[in-house]
Amino acid sequence: MKIVLGVSGGIAAYKAAEIVRHFQERGVQVQVIMTAAAQEFVRPLTFAALSGEKVITGMFGSAAEQPNLDSAVEHISVALSMDCLLVAPATADTIAKFAQGIANDFLSTLYLAATAPVVVAPAMNVNMWQHPATQANLEILRGRGVRIVEPGRGYLACGMVGAGRLAEPEQIVAATLERLGVTQDLAGETVLITAGPTHEPIDPVRYLGNRSSGKMGYALAEAALRRGAKVILVSGPTALQPPSAAEIIFVETTQQMRTAVLDRWERASFIIMSAAVGDYHVKTVSPGKIKRRGALELQLEPNPDILADLGSLRHATGKPSPILIGFAAETENLLENAHAKLATKRVDAIVLNDVARAGIGFNSDRNEVSILTASDVIHVPEASKQEVAQKILEAALRLRQEHSATVLAPSSKVDL
Repeated sequence: MKIVLGVSGGIAAYKAAEIVRHFQERGVQVQVIMTAAAQEFVRPLTFAALSGEKVITGMFGSAAEQPNLDSAVEHISVALSMDCLLVAPATADTIAKFAQGIANDFLSTLYLAATAPVVVAPAMNVNMWQHPATQANLEILRGRGVRIVEPGRGYLACGMVGAGRLAEPEQIVAATLERLGVTQDLAGETVLITAGPTHEPIDPVRYLGNRSSGKMGYALAEAALRRGAKVILVSGPTALQPPSAAEIIFVETTQQMRTAVLDRWERASFIIMSAAVGDYHVKTVSPGKIKRRGALELQLEPNPDILADLGSLRHATGKPSPILIGFAAETENLLENAHAKLATKRVDAIVLNDVARAGIGFNSDRNEVSILTASDVIHVPEASKQEVAQKILEAALRLRQEHSATVLAPSSKVDL
């Protein structure tokens, strides 16, 4: 998800830095566009450092004057790439330009080119806020579907008291995510997610592995962050960039993943085991590179079953929390195998995907799954892994609602 944050000129421009940070905590990419007036209050370098993205400061100019502009029509490419345009703070001048269709800088031109949702958070002097011209312009924008985050009341920079203070950054971020249909229903929750493959060494240069890219697990982590959760991501080896707001633990082997998960599982209210964990490891790892001398035989031993271990541990506590969801990557007898895994692992749900199908599953940006619970099978049609991640989280939340009055029967202590 990409938010473009327009910063216009006003003393509240410094609060835009906090808005960037709040979005990043939810795994949202932010690119900042500054008007000329905004640059009198905050330097572009501040936002570049915070966002990790180039900051656009104007429409034209030489390469030396505008090194961060890729082309003369970048307002079109930015408009096409963004999921939402947020302007905070929005001055009376910027609001007037938007309402009247004036396009004389990058931000106002981008607004006219935008087809994505637009959110505006005004900030100005109380008299400017109350002026009929400003209120009329706001009504025009509301009529076009622009979400207005009303300013607060209080002491203003000009020394006056009244309406016109920029809304709190948390409020602005929440309103923007709400406009995009992203709820904060995981606020205050901790979600533990495993992702990617595991690599079991054969010798110093070779390993046993699988085709998992980690994209599904990383999509789950990003989706949970956007819904307000604290995320613990235990990741096997991948080429993906992890969400900066998550607590990341990188591992290589199944045993390392097991240790990382068991050290942290009690902190979580939801556990989603999406990693493609290796089932076997080599009994004796060669200390040196094995030379090619014809046929090679490897003696394999089974790895620990992390999902089953978690199911047993949770059952032993007699508590319904955390909600535990596993994955089943199958190639045949799909539902039969997934139902068996649901029962034997003592989990709340199994996410089943057919990894034999081309174009979905391993190393793909798309997926199609079925979510199996004790009482239901929910089919999620083919979609992006980001969309599938949202469906999995929605199912997890429904499971907790259903289990909220349930207490698991305690059993004897389990030694793992």
